[in-house]
Amino acid sequence: MPVQPIRLFGDPVLRTPAVEVTAFDAELRKLVVDLTDTMHDEGGAGLAAPQLGVGLRVFSYDCDGFAGHLINPTFDVVGDEEQTGPEGCLSIPGLRWECTRHLHVVAHGWDEHGEPVTVEGSEMLARCIQHETDHLDGVLFVDRLDAATRKIAMAEIRGSEWFGEQFPEVRVSPHPLFGKVR
Repeated sequence: MPVQPIRLFGDPVLRTPAVEVTAFDAELRKLVVDLTDTMHDEGGAGLAAPQLGVGLRVFSYDCDGFAGHLINPTFDVVGDEEQTGPEGCLSIPGLRWECTRHLHVVAHGWDEHGEPVTVEGSEMLARCIQHETDHLDGVLFVDRLDAATRKIAMAEIRGSEWFGEQFPEVRVSPHPLFGKVR
């Protein structure tokens, strides 16, 4: 499957909450392949559908020995422990900052065929699940940074060579929800 262009910080699709998947069809399976191929091509640990301009609640992941995808994901926090570590994003290329996340989570969702899936694993996988689920809610990891770090991050983003690029329109498809951001 072809690798797709990744939407960059500033594109409105990244700030728009994605809608639930209701049809587990061939087009959804193609989206999962596109997400996975693009994520691997870009060297990412996860990639959410809005990052490809598709406003659906789907993400792929390949992190710390765990790989797959989740459709309509939710997660439960396990315990009160948190982790702080460097975090980056394919939609904010080349930049990383310290971000705090829950240490352990258990994710629930569905696979591309509509079968239930539960995912839990390493601390890195927990970080990835939280990061990608945020994308589906229109939240970027820079929103999770402390105020001082966020100020630095925004200055670095504005100074990056890719900042301010033109954004393509959200993809349109015959699927009743694909490409529509609400």
